[in-house]
Amino acid sequence: MENSEALLDLEKTGDQWSPLLDTASYFYDLPDELIAQTPADQRDCSRLMCLRRSSGGEGAGETSRRIFKDLPGLLRRGDLLVMNDTRVFKARLTGRKLSAQSNDGALCEIFCLSQVARSLWNALVRPGRKLAVGSRVELLNETGESSGIIISIGDRLDDGLRLIHMPNGADVSALFDKYGRVPLPPYIKNRGVPDERYQTVYSDAQNARSAAAPTAGLHFTGSLMDELAAAGIEHTFITLDVGLGTFRPVKERDIRAHKMHTERCRIGEGSAELINSAKKDSRRVIAVGTTVTRTLESMTDEGGVVRSGAADTDIFIYPGYRFKAIDALITNFHLPCSTLLMLVAAFAGYDATMAAYAEAVREQYRFFSFGDAMLIE
Repeated sequence: MENSEALLDLEKTGDQWSPLLDTASYFYDLPDELIAQTPADQRDCSRLMCLRRSSGGEGAGETSRRIFKDLPGLLRRGDLLVMNDTRVFKARLTGRKLSAQSNDGALCEIFCLSQVARSLWNALVRPGRKLAVGSRVELLNETGESSGIIISIGDRLDDGLRLIHMPNGADVSALFDKYGRVPLPPYIKNRGVPDERYQTVYSDAQNARSAAAPTAGLHFTGSLMDELAAAGIEHTFITLDVGLGTFRPVKERDIRAHKMHTERCRIGEGSAELINSAKKDSRRVIAVGTTVTRTLESMTDEGGVVRSGAADTDIFIYPGYRFKAIDALITNFHLPCSTLLMLVAAFAGYDATMAAYAEAVREQYRFFSFGDAMLIE
């Protein structure tokens, strides 16, 4: 799918520079102690800020404070929740660098992101400077013991990526299952979180292709989904394989110069039919997370019809974008100056978004992957 650069609202900005195109406009001051290091004790007991978006008419920009388990009473009968059923695979491998002189080299970490060929992967490696092209790394098991499995470090790529050569003929899926761990974002320093807490309860084992979780979905429990169904609120699943774009910061001053990485997304025929039926009946389509938003906006035509199938998307949504698919959004609180915050500002309105974030800091909401949530409608 071609890069779908967000359209600017020319009635507001003309052809001139707008502050909304400046990356610095999306900065906010966040104390380190508000970055959630552990998930909530119970998934659906996280806090929920409800925000009326700028295009929502009367009360635009107003917020209210709830708990996530209140969701069935906040949504409307007939609403359709769209969820990303991707699963994070055990992409983080620990190893020890081998040398001709010793098998007791420095510890290193390999974070595999995407498969290039049968035994070839794109990855982040640490410490990158000490792992020259041709370096050999022996994988270690959970107790730090040698496995006998050797990985070779390959060429340097853009954005700090490296090519990683797995052993020829190895069952790579089995290798990840046995020696890998679910990778947590770099801002989470607590590495003792159980792997399953960084997975949604509805993730599909067949879709274990993501390098990061669709974190808005982490708040749902099986019992909450039952309550939503009892309240007449439907749900369906789509898939986006979350990749490096989740972590990549916007470095350019002009956000239009930022290049998004492509990610694979899929919508089944049944899901497309449910979404199109909801739209035809004027029922709300509610995206659970920015990954769902990007998928639906990528797979919806200008007439508002969602198509089924698979595609690669590098859509970048920022203020001025005209939404075609979604009517409401459930999402977490995102990093300053991130593409995810820009997407939220495009949907909720820039002023309403930044005011809500300032309120969340004042009220000490928990931020990022294991943090609290927003319902924007």
